[in-house]
Amino acid sequence: MRAVVQRVGQASCVGGGESVSIGKGLVALIGIAVGDTVEDAEYLIKKILNLKFWASTDEDSARWQQSVTEIGGEILLVSQFTLFAVYKGVKPSFHRSMSPEDSRTMYHDLIDKVKAEYNPEMVKASVFGAYKNISLVNDGPVTLILDSKNPKGG
Repeated sequence: MRAVVQRVGQASCVGGGESVSIGKGLVALIGIAVGDTVEDAEYLIKKILNLKFWASTDEDSARWQQSVTEIGGEILLVSQFTLFAVYKGVKPSFHRSMSPEDSRTMYHDLIDKVKAEYNPEMVKASVFGAYKNISLVNDGPVTLILDSKNPKGG
């Protein structure tokens, strides 16, 4: 399972007949691969909620001291099957992405767990499988790629 996580000043997602928006926080594009399990989701949830994206409020403090939960930030989760693209020349193939039927359940379970471990009112999510328009204001910019099969990054 992969996530592209961006620190934002604000963000919104419109699609599937719904519109959601957040203020300061994180946008996490979530990709689910064939073979991903609950353990993969738990890895991403832990990282999204606990990675240090912000400086401390102490002006003398170094950067990377506070998580989204510590600053009381919001989270926008967006389903993104294209994160597992492989290429045949210039054409992407998405056969490594989990089927829509299976990934829909896993995506909704991930949303429920993030809400349960943080604050349901601070977590928003896109409509699964819908065409979306996402707008965001990057803060930094700070963008990290998380991969449950490559937990050290790189």
